[in-house]
Amino acid sequence: EVRLVESGGGLVQPGGSLRLSCAASGFTFSMYSMDWVRQAPGKGLEWFSYINDRGTSTSYANSVKGRFTISRDNAKNTLYLQLNSLKTEDTAIYYCRYRGTRGQGTQVTVSS
Repeated sequence: EVRLVESGGGLVQPGGSLRLSCAASGFTFSMYSMDWVRQAPGKGLEWFSYINDRGTSTSYANSVKGRFTISRDNAKNTLYLQLNSLKTEDTAIYYCRYRGTRGQGTQVTVSS
C-alpha cells in the first residue's frame, strides 16, 4: 500500500522559511518522480514542483520559482521542500504526490 506522510508545516511570518518532509513507503521510491502540490483556502489544487527519480532534474511553477527548492533522499525514502521568502499567498495545505496519490497534507500558514 502506498503511503505518503507530510510533515513540517506551521505558522510563519512573511519572509520566513520552513522545510517540509514527505516520508514515502509502499513503493520503490527511488524509481519514481515526485511532485509537490498545494491547495489554498477556497481554491483548487495547484501543482508547483517536480523532481525526477534521481533528483537530477527539477521544475517549478512561476509562483514559487526562486523561493522554493525541492529535493529528495532516496536512501531515506524521503522528499523535501525548502520554502524561503514565504508570502501570505503561500498559505495552503501542502501535499507530496506520487502518481495521483497524496498524503494527508501539512498546513502552512503565512501571517503576521
